[in-house]
Amino acid sequence: MSNWFTRIVPGWMRRSTEGAYRPGPYLIDGGWLPASAGRYLNWWQMGHSTKFYGEGSAMVEACVGRYAQTVAMCATEGDHWRKLDNGGRERVTGSALSRILRRPNDYQSISDLMMNLTRRLYTNGEAFAVAFRNDRQEITELHLMRHGMALVGSDGSIFYSLTGNEIVERRFDLTVPIPARDVLHVRLHTPQHPLKGVSPILANTLDLAMSGAALNQQIAFYLNEARPSFVLETDQQLTKEQTADLRTLWDAQTQGENAGGTPILTWGLKAKQVATTARDGQLAEMLKMTEQNIALAFQMPLQVLGLGGTSFASTELLMQSWLATGLGFCINHIEEAFGLLFRLKGVPDEYVEFDTKALLRSAYRERMEGLARGVISGIYSPDEARASVDLPAVTGGFGSMPRVQQQVVPLDWHENNPMLPAPSPDAGANQKEGEDDGRSYDDHTRDIDARVSAFLH
Repeated sequence: MSNWFTRIVPGWMRRSTEGAYRPGPYLIDGGWLPASAGRYLNWWQMGHSTKFYGEGSAMVEACVGRYAQTVAMCATEGDHWRKLDNGGRERVTGSALSRILRRPNDYQSISDLMMNLTRRLYTNGEAFAVAFRNDRQEITELHLMRHGMALVGSDGSIFYSLTGNEIVERRFDLTVPIPARDVLHVRLHTPQHPLKGVSPILANTLDLAMSGAALNQQIAFYLNEARPSFVLETDQQLTKEQTADLRTLWDAQTQGENAGGTPILTWGLKAKQVATTARDGQLAEMLKMTEQNIALAFQMPLQVLGLGGTSFASTELLMQSWLATGLGFCINHIEEAFGLLFRLKGVPDEYVEFDTKALLRSAYRERMEGLARGVISGIYSPDEARASVDLPAVTGGFGSMPRVQQQVVPLDWHENNPMLPAPSPDAGANQKEGEDDGRSYDDHTRDIDARVSAFLH
């Protein structure tokens, strides 16, 4: 058993001899420790961060959070689709995938699972979930795992070691490697190993390190009160004791419970506020540039975060810009990972698709204009357009067929359809208003077509 396990565990993961040095990076609970941690015996006492890409960043959190929330919103209305012989498609409602998309397990919704999966994907570069099957080998449960590691056997077979879900670890035995067919593994760029993804945060290592060092220095600067808000000036010569007394009186009126009080100045004292220096302005500009670089690495339009100067003409154009870059890739990447787990044929035959129309749910005007244009152009039938906004079908079945204006015909229509004779001028002259002339609906239709054809000619 030990020899079999040794064959599937990579060499860099095998336990070193006790006391022997092993080069980094080092796997710890919650992530990876950089290789520089092994250079110094007192590395932990030197004040280094355990994150080799720097301290936490509000911009990183904003980008990761926006991806996670948006993907979760689109996945809530995701479906399993199958292509039809007539070129259309149908929604598959009785498959294992469709059931997982509605309820992945008994303690999570699909929105909860997808939000946390996407966060781990962009924070760690990869995300894991384990699937469990019934007696018919259908996936019935999907559980998100915080930590995972791919193991490659000597014959190239792939297994996974998964941890980090207290509920699953109490219900199932995860001590043995899990075969790849039962693991949902979504990963980003894999520069060093085909089964080890890295986060786009790594592209901002220098930016985060610079902003972290600058902000930490500023925090220490202000905590040490190295620069007060006001300076007291006077032309009189003060002794050391008088200066200490004035400082004590000023602090008593402006700090603690008396903060905001009005001090009374004597001896010709004047309070001068310390203005922001050019160096502070340079620091703010540097931090702004760092935030732009982080958004660039995540392919996140600043307008989505409420930042940036150039605005889009509509919400639809903004979302289309994001869908064409980072968000579109993210959604498609996760969809393909689900298709691989559930053994789907792939686009266009059989696939899973998250509904991106949820992004325009609040843009009511753009939605209505788009549906109206689709009905007029014949792309949608009235019933299809009404169904997209949760309205019932038109009674009588008159809204089930797409329609266009009558003069929209092929160029050779008149050659293949000889013009019908025009109706006589006295046709219907003796008919009273509201009286039925006895002709059928088809007769009226042919009469209208003949009139339109005569008008076009």
